[in-house]
Amino acid sequence: MRTITTTDDLAAFCEAAKSQPYVTIDTEFLRERTYWAKLCLIQMALPGKTGEAVLVDPVEGAEMSLEPLYDLFRHKATVKVFHAARQDLEIFFVEGNVFPEPLFDTQVAAMVCGFGEQVGYETLVRKIAHQPLDKTSRFTDWSRRPLSEAQQVYALADVTHLRVIYESLAAQIAKSGRQKWVEEELDVLTDPATYTTTPDEAWQRIKTRTTSGRFLAVVKELARFREDYAQKNNVPRSRVIKDDALLELASTRPVNSEELGRSRLLLREARRGDIADGLIAAVKAGLEAKPEDLPKVDDSREQLQVNPALADLLRVLLKAKSEDLGVAARLIASASELDLIAAGQRDVPALSGWRREAFGEDALRLCKGEIALTAKGNNIKVLRL
Repeated sequence: MRTITTTDDLAAFCEAAKSQPYVTIDTEFLRERTYWAKLCLIQMALPGKTGEAVLVDPVEGAEMSLEPLYDLFRHKATVKVFHAARQDLEIFFVEGNVFPEPLFDTQVAAMVCGFGEQVGYETLVRKIAHQPLDKTSRFTDWSRRPLSEAQQVYALADVTHLRVIYESLAAQIAKSGRQKWVEEELDVLTDPATYTTTPDEAWQRIKTRTTSGRFLAVVKELARFREDYAQKNNVPRSRVIKDDALLELASTRPVNSEELGRSRLLLREARRGDIADGLIAAVKAGLEAKPEDLPKVDDSREQLQVNPALADLLRVLLKAKSEDLGVAARLIASASELDLIAAGQRDVPALSGWRREAFGEDALRLCKGEIALTAKGNNIKVLRL
């Protein structure tokens, strides 16, 4: 097991990777105590059973530049293979402002190949690589050094078995002609908007049943302050103020530190200093917002009249299509999307891109009464009318 801690060694490995058709990559990180994930380890492996697999240690190699890795990410002749890449990609986007290109995510590919929804790496190792996987080091503090041999073996297994999984899934995708399906899913993973939360939009993540414009204005300002403070100080949102406490302040609307101190749910650290001042200022800003600037909840979808019988038929059609195509049903359409289609909504993901080809066209025909569903044995069949 070779561990890389210098820029020169990383550059040498990345140059070797550029001559290969693909390289498998994974990361270990911590996020419990920070807003941004702290990168603790990068694992990479080259093709073949004897292809070199290395650990890149940015903790031991604190002076090491990751630019050689980012240069590999930009090298289009080598596919960068991840499993469940979203959190890994966020780290590299935040730290290096770069996405791997081209990218292959085995979790996405596995769903397209019929392995179920959100299939785990361990499942693919067992079903495709036919190997056991020791997960005893899954819950570990990856920032502590030195790493034990067990931790290193565990980390490398996340990229060595991935080689076999990638080759198998890539072959299945090519055979089925579904490369475009996978590419559409990966476009979301390489969209900067996927990883960007602006303070002005943070309030939309908070669940509340209240639709009062003034209440929402205070919620918006409190959420804006929390997001901005958390990002600038690299602390979790919950360390600033939790959602339940935020909603409490939007109701009680404290205007000074004495009133703020009466909160039942506010953390002790938030009752004084910069956080307390920021919360009071946010409440004030929400209360002083102009009537025309008050936020509104988009309830247009809630007002749609769902045809429950049609929604049930769409669920049967989705199940039939999913089984026929060997694709996870939830990857094609969610339950809420089916309800929207049954209510007459047409601007939904299930009716665009590859999903329209796989399911959407027949879903629209079903809504128009152009097709019917019938049972034949254990199977559901589509009949043209």
